[in-house]
Amino acid sequence: MKLSDTWFTAFSEDEAGRMVTVLGRDELEEFIASGKYKERVEVTWRYDSDAEGDFPGERLAERMEEVEETLRWAMEKKDKLAVLTGVYTGGGERVWVFYTRTARVFGERLNMALVPFELLPISIYVEADPEWEEYKDMYEMKAWAAD
Repeated sequence: MKLSDTWFTAFSEDEAGRMVTVLGRDELEEFIASGKYKERVEVTWRYDSDAEGDFPGERLAERMEEVEETLRWAMEKKDKLAVLTGVYTGGGERVWVFYTRTARVFGERLNMALVPFELLPISIYVEADPEWEEYKDMYEMKAWAAD
């Protein structure tokens, strides 16, 4: 399976009505159809928003990008243990959504990948999602973004 690096951007709102930027990955049909990626892992980094609104300031956004690149490399490059499918930013948090073959190994690899960083204010949520329901819901935003 070839992993695409094609993304789309859409906008949504959180429960409090604050704007959330959605970065969604396209062309994942083979991964969904494979049936191998049955668990969804959400890595959430909560932050204090900047004076401009509900988004991270420039320095924090750069740190988040560095963490994202590290996690993508650790999860995708070697053996495609997990696939980053979406990134939600706004309302005081950034959420990276991965689909993985095994959450246990994902957690071990995440810990190893983040060793070079200081302790990060992240939380991890895992849920069985063999039908990729969260991804499909997010993917519907692509059509809205095109309109």
